[in-house]
Order: sequence, then C-alpha cells, then structure tokens
Amino acid sequence: MTSPADELRAAAEKLREHAHYATDGPWVATPDILIGGWAVAQAPLKNPEGPYLADFVRDWDARYIALMDPGVGHALADWLDHHAHILTAATQYDPDSNLARPALKVARALNGDAR
Repeated sequence: MTSPADELRAAAEKLREHAHYATDGPWVATPDILIGGWAVAQAPLKNPEGPYLADFVRDWDARYIALMDPGVGHALADWLDHHAHILTAATQYDPDSNLARPALKVARALNGDAR
C-alpha cells in the first residue's frame, strides 16, 4: 500500500517533470487574430500571429492555461514535497488530519486517483 507521503512525492515528481519539459513561462492568454478564439503564448508576446503554445481555445480556458505555467508547476511540486517531508517526519500519521488533506487532494488528482 502506498503511503500518503509516497503519493505526495509521486505527484511532485510527475508535476516537476512536466514543468521541466514545458515551454518556459510566463505564459499569456491572447486573442488569436488568425483563426479567432483565444490562444496561449510565451510572454512577452513578440508576434501576435504566433507561434502559440495552444490556439483556438475559449477565453477562460486560455487564461487558465496561461495561469498554470511551468513556474507554478515547480512551486506546486515544492509544496507537495514539503507536505511529504512533514508526513515523513511525523511520529504518528492521522489520515483524518487536516494537515495534509489539501495536499493529498491535489496529489491524488495529479496521480489520477479519484479518492
């Protein structure tokens, strides 16, 4: 059985790997003037015609994608690792504790666990 700390570490590793290989941020949401809709590009946007990281997406989807650039991914991975360290250092782990519940919820979503 996987421990909660292991779940957190696995999610942090997965997130850190994806953030590492993604295009550097920051990212920006911008109207896509060529085909309509919205696009996401690396900031600062040097050419409004692209290239884009994602294009032909809805306004709020583009804004959300841009918000979650690799810098956010690395920070979130660090946060998950921090909680894994706390759980590892704890002499007793209470699964009903509020301490790790938010971090475990994020980790399980990243790991594909619907719990």
